[in-house]
Amino acid sequence: MGSLPSFPWLQRRPGGPWCRTALGRDPSLQEAVNQVFEQLRGAPEADLALVFASASYASDLPRLLPLLQQKLNAAHWLGCVGGGVVGTDPAGAPHEIEHQPALAVTLLRLPGARLRPFAIDTTSLPDLDGPAEPWRELVGAELEEGQSMLLLLDPTGTAINDLISGLDYAYPNTTKVGGIAGPHSAAHGSLLFGSGGGSAAGDRDPADTVRNGAVGCLIEGAWRLDPLVAQGCRPIGPVLEVEQAQRNVVIEVSCGSTRNSPVAALQSILVDLTPAEREQVKHSLFLGVGRSDFSLPSADLTPVAEVPGSFLVRNLIGVDPRNGAVAVGERMRVGQKVQFQLRDADASRDESRQLLAGQARRRSEPLAAFLFACLGRGEGLYGEADGDVSLCREVFGTVPIAGLFCNGEIGPVGGTTHLHGYTASWGFLVPNEPPEGTATPL
Repeated sequence: MGSLPSFPWLQRRPGGPWCRTALGRDPSLQEAVNQVFEQLRGAPEADLALVFASASYASDLPRLLPLLQQKLNAAHWLGCVGGGVVGTDPAGAPHEIEHQPALAVTLLRLPGARLRPFAIDTTSLPDLDGPAEPWRELVGAELEEGQSMLLLLDPTGTAINDLISGLDYAYPNTTKVGGIAGPHSAAHGSLLFGSGGGSAAGDRDPADTVRNGAVGCLIEGAWRLDPLVAQGCRPIGPVLEVEQAQRNVVIEVSCGSTRNSPVAALQSILVDLTPAEREQVKHSLFLGVGRSDFSLPSADLTPVAEVPGSFLVRNLIGVDPRNGAVAVGERMRVGQKVQFQLRDADASRDESRQLLAGQARRRSEPLAAFLFACLGRGEGLYGEADGDVSLCREVFGTVPIAGLFCNGEIGPVGGTTHLHGYTASWGFLVPNEPPEGTATPL
């Protein structure tokens, strides 16, 4: 069992909140489930169970929730398959497990929370130009202050960006954190969704627990998710302004009174880079795209390049050698601010440390942390295992961590929810209202 976080003002109350985690690593799904049972032995009924499984178990996925529900009780079950799994072992140490079988289960008791799980068929979504009510009907909840949302999507969905935009439209101030499940070759979906547990679970059809589309849980009341999105890049060169663009192609940019093609602007930046940085440009170059709702600092304040989240980092997907235009993985428009970015391990560590320190200043240690990381992070980025979870543990020493490596990460940047690549999208589970003064000893 993972160690409980330092949350004494809550832990001393009878029936207070708790988080218990387990991590199974046997190649056999049944044996991995048995390992989880041993670690969670004696756990009382939970309000929410989160289950993240390696794609190596994909063929057996319909069996997973029924197996877990035979011995574990939770009001709601939510989870999916990942390209890798993030979990906390019996000694309380978090791990990022890539290219190996792994099963992470987290049980949560959240007094005062109102949990509203939902499953959405993404083949037929409401009109984005219509009213918000049909989108709220999909979730089954009205808009309230202080809401947050866990959101998991199947990779075969055809309207992922429309779904994210629609949920932002219906719940504009609701934090949304999650990711796209990992791919697999089995004939069923990648998402897990269920309720209850105990002996009654044996009467259910296992296929009913596996879904396509989207599943999630709206969290209301006494608890919320604080988001943190680390994009893992550092800017190079000046902030530019888009002067000409067609759909996702940037044709001309300006820096002050100088106008140029994006490729010509980049060539002028290369002059001031080190040989190592020029080598990085060949394989790790991205474009940071400013959004109209971003608050970019003025010239007399902190430079925009030093402010995490000032830009939405997007892939550069093509170059037109005839005119120096670049194609970007985002629809572009005239007047947008852009800045070239390099992705590397040092930049990712620096950004994550800065963001995590900011989270620690805002809140005490969370009850749990959920990590949705890109498949391109992990050892491929850091050159060693447990890169992101180790950074989290530097700041939050005992927090249980769970999550997965995704095909795309969901989290807010600049006040809007986006689908990201190469990011670490975190959700920190914290009380919705801070404690008033010091808790009275019981």
